[in-house]
Amino acid sequence: MNGSQVPTTNINDSHTLREYINLVRLNFVPIFLITITGILVAIIYALNAPNIFKSTTVLKISKPQNSVLQGSLLPEFQDFGSDRFIANEIEILKSYRLREKVAESLIDTFKISNNKSQFSLIYNDASMFRSGISDLKTVPQIVGMLNSRVAIDQKRGLDIVEIAVESPSPYESALIANCYAAAYREINLAYNRLQLTAIKNFLASQRDEKLSELSNVEETLKNYQEQRGIVQLPEQTRVLIEQSSKFQADMNTAKIDLTISDKTLTQLKDELKKRNPDITNYIENLATEPYIKRLQEQIGELKIQRDRAVATPGANSQKIQKEFDTKINDLKDKLTNQYSVYRAGILSSSPEEIKELTKKVFDEEVKYQSLTSSYKKLNEIVGDYDRKMNQLPTSTIDLARLQREQSANEKLYTQVEERYQEAIINEQSVPSNVLIIDTGLIPKGPSKPNRLLIVIIGLILGIGMGIGFAFVRNYLDDTVKTPEDIQNKNINILAWIPQIEGMEGGNKDFEFIVAKKPDASASEAYRALRTRIKFSKLDKVPLKTILITSPTSQEGKTTTSINLAGSFAQANFKTLLLDADLRKPRIHSIFNQKRFPGFTDYFFGQASFEEIIRKSDVNNLDYITAGTIPPNPSEILSSTQMETFNEKLRGLYDYIVIDSPPIIAVTDAEILSSVVDGTILVVSANNTEMELMEKAVQLLNHERSSFIGVVLNNFTYRSGYGSYYKYYYYYSRPTNGSKKSKVKS
Repeated sequence: MNGSQVPTTNINDSHTLREYINLVRLNFVPIFLITITGILVAIIYALNAPNIFKSTTVLKISKPQNSVLQGSLLPEFQDFGSDRFIANEIEILKSYRLREKVAESLIDTFKISNNKSQFSLIYNDASMFRSGISDLKTVPQIVGMLNSRVAIDQKRGLDIVEIAVESPSPYESALIANCYAAAYREINLAYNRLQLTAIKNFLASQRDEKLSELSNVEETLKNYQEQRGIVQLPEQTRVLIEQSSKFQADMNTAKIDLTISDKTLTQLKDELKKRNPDITNYIENLATEPYIKRLQEQIGELKIQRDRAVATPGANSQKIQKEFDTKINDLKDKLTNQYSVYRAGILSSSPEEIKELTKKVFDEEVKYQSLTSSYKKLNEIVGDYDRKMNQLPTSTIDLARLQREQSANEKLYTQVEERYQEAIINEQSVPSNVLIIDTGLIPKGPSKPNRLLIVIIGLILGIGMGIGFAFVRNYLDDTVKTPEDIQNKNINILAWIPQIEGMEGGNKDFEFIVAKKPDASASEAYRALRTRIKFSKLDKVPLKTILITSPTSQEGKTTTSINLAGSFAQANFKTLLLDADLRKPRIHSIFNQKRFPGFTDYFFGQASFEEIIRKSDVNNLDYITAGTIPPNPSEILSSTQMETFNEKLRGLYDYIVIDSPPIIAVTDAEILSSVVDGTILVVSANNTEMELMEKAVQLLNHERSSFIGVVLNNFTYRSGYGSYYKYYYYYSRPTNGSKKSKVKS
């Protein structure tokens, strides 16, 4: 029964790539329009996009060498490798605090600038400034803006960091880049000097405090002398005051040094506890080990004895000092050797990343213990001198105390001042580990936008969106498109009819194409359909009556009917075309004739059989119009009169082609299909829904089914299936340049 069906083996597989290409070709117009739209949008954007200027500052960041507490806001990570150290520094560069300093610097620069039009990013709306209204951003707003306008990146494998800034103003881009570098260098230097700065500030406060105490004592001494008169103290008392004030000043100096050492040691211990809490107590126990402690006490005691002996009137100070220094140096050598043993043991068991810190903690712990011992000895000596001062005559004791206090404060102030100046020098001598290799220069030309690239991207996006539209459209389109769509539903396909040339704009002149242009590709397709119908049934009873229907209207069933009948007539078969579409008949309009009298008029006795038979311009082709439209078409078509009429026609003609209404809309075609020899379903490519086609086939497959297959109408070879009817073109010559239009019933 399906002898004319085209083999479908591996059709989908063999045409996969071709289908994609065909899909693009079929949707060429929307793809082209979307692409043009994408290009136009890109061009408009490229022409209107503001110029963006880029300035870059290049920094070299090296790991600090002097102190593990210096050079990083995150010191606990700085020894874990250069890459990680640089990564931490980049986070500092991106920190809110640094951006805040940059924002403040930008605002200060703006205020003193003579050309405020060179700024752009620090305005909420630059156009308001140009109109005379200053709308300067706040510091938090500028901080937020910097987060998106500044890019900070490390050069791969190097200790080089680039700070790139983009701005509509070339001057502003360079200014921000340089402000970033300056702010980071300032913060980095501050943290490098953190420990020394703390010592300097402490000494500054002590200097001011001691200066104030000295001034108060001098004022008190002056008032006392004015009230009591000038009192001349004995020589022995003056010597006692001189010695006592010296040791008093030394004790106060030792106390200051002890306080500084305590602060430094606390800072170092806190840092070490973060990394290795157990080693801190171990170092403290070593530093206070009895042998070391005893050596420290002996050294302190010898120093006191030396100073007291040197201060004795009439003593050979040089000889005495040399003797004591020899003893002190011997003890220091022993202490140094013991330190070396302990330090080597500690460092050998310390993790590599905290060895430097461990060494500093140990050294500072030893220094602290030594200062503690010295302070205790000096405190004892000062106590001895206090007792001697108390033994002076009552008349001189008050003056002696005031003069001692004045002398001691003067010596202490001098020592503190010296320490303070040393601290300033030490602080300033600590370098930054940030080197500005290249400062940000004012760019000569914009870095963005790349207008050519924008247009190219617009082209690519336009093509991509157009193709995407085609695929989405195809996915959502559930219409019959190709012969495979029909074959994949296990439905026999008889032929595929191309769009008829010359029917643009609803022109019906070429609808009867087999008569108008026998050499057209569509005419050849109808002749192929005629051949396949002849051999679609191999029964003894020949197939004479052929019903043409479609799922819905506007799918080409009437065009198929008239051209199929014409092709039979051209093959010298006596053929009749019967218009059984009693809903919307069209056969008469194709032949430019009136609708009546037709076969309904013959049924009702209003016309004779000879009157309803009409001759066409094609030899062997007669046609019968529908006639008067009755109120009950289904009853007429299912009547015995219709069966009798059909039998009469079978005796007179070789082939009878019947045009009927759409089968989904009414039951007329379903009724007629039970009395004819063969039924053909016409579907229109890209128009008939798959579900409606399947429903129509289901209706035609009844008990007395005469369904022989489907004709795919309005199928175009441009969809890439030219191979299906390439043979049409071997024997036909379509008019070049003629346009195509869909065929409608």
